[in-house]
Amino acid sequence: MTEKTSRTSNEEAVRDTGPVGAPVILSNEPGSFAWGVLAKRHPALIQQVRDAFPYGRRQHEALDALLGEINDGVVEPLGPAEHDHERWADWGQEHFGRSWYDAPFLWAESYFYRRLLGAVGYFGSGPWQGVDPFSPFKQAELRGDAVEEELRALDALAAMPAEERATALLHASLWGNRADLGFRVSAGEPAIGDAAVSTLVADDSAVLWHILPAGAPSTVAVVADNAGRELTPDLILIDHLLEHRHAERVVLHVKPYPYYVSDAMTADVVECLRRLTEAPGEASRIGGRLWKAMAAGSLEVRTHPFFCAPLPYEEMPEDLRGEFAGATLTILKGDLNYRRLVGDQLWDPTEPFADLAAYFPGAVAALRTLKSDVIVGLEEGTLDALERSGAAWRTSGTHALIQVRP
Repeated sequence: MTEKTSRTSNEEAVRDTGPVGAPVILSNEPGSFAWGVLAKRHPALIQQVRDAFPYGRRQHEALDALLGEINDGVVEPLGPAEHDHERWADWGQEHFGRSWYDAPFLWAESYFYRRLLGAVGYFGSGPWQGVDPFSPFKQAELRGDAVEEELRALDALAAMPAEERATALLHASLWGNRADLGFRVSAGEPAIGDAAVSTLVADDSAVLWHILPAGAPSTVAVVADNAGRELTPDLILIDHLLEHRHAERVVLHVKPYPYYVSDAMTADVVECLRRLTEAPGEASRIGGRLWKAMAAGSLEVRTHPFFCAPLPYEEMPEDLRGEFAGATLTILKGDLNYRRLVGDQLWDPTEPFADLAAYFPGAVAALRTLKSDVIVGLEEGTLDALERSGAAWRTSGTHALIQVRP
């Protein structure tokens, strides 16, 4: 099936519509990307989590129940004793009692991770409270050979002119998203190292650097996506922004608890900083500077419950809106942040990015490797070439974009 055929059939299958008429993505079309996530990726992840820890009978039974509910049942609400019962009761009132596949894809994915954490006792009062079920996967990646090679490459990068280094580090932060562990559960990573098929479908990087000239008293907000192999180049880019005075201050926003397999939390930031400082050469120097920047306040880590909510950024609370309004530029990393920024809907791909991000409180940049159906802001010629290619360019992780709304 070509990408164009898949898009057309998906548009015909969905029923709900967004605020301006673009269909909201559901998971009820067999063979679609969203269907594959619920039908294949999530069951595989349940098994991986089950195998990664010596959980007891209670956890195993809860995981079995969750798997059965997704495959053959309907969406069940959280129990009344859960700390966030009321919040999810509000968010899910239209979806409880229906098939998981008939709920909006963004909501269903988010709720799956909340339920998975509940099944393994992350929020409970028992011995598994606060134990990240995804930590073995994150640690294996962070300590792997690929990261080792990438950190060694920083020595050669240090000798490059500042402008070339800035471009290289921006692209490293962008393409680091291909290390997303959840994506690899089902994708098998066949094309991740193949630079020949990696291409930018939109590139507003010149606008990004125009917003952040060297020497200006800028504050940059970076909303992280994945830990490990993606968060490390994010931190290296942040060091460059601070060291070359593109930013006077950077606020790094991370998730408050485990989410989407590999999403970054504060603990993951600490692990990446340790990985940098323990490495030889330029990587160690970068890690040392970032460690000092944390102490000095020029780099700050923050989090917010909204980052684990099944909602678009258009519905962000006022305190978070104020955070972003006060930044010179907010950089949103990754696929999920993009879906939440423009809406998880089947937009016409040529719909202007600036129009859909117009509500955002301040300048915003999206750095995203494409891993889902949502895409906007493409030139007609670019779209035609991509559609003619017959490749699954929207979902394979082989294409990326840098889009900026000043």
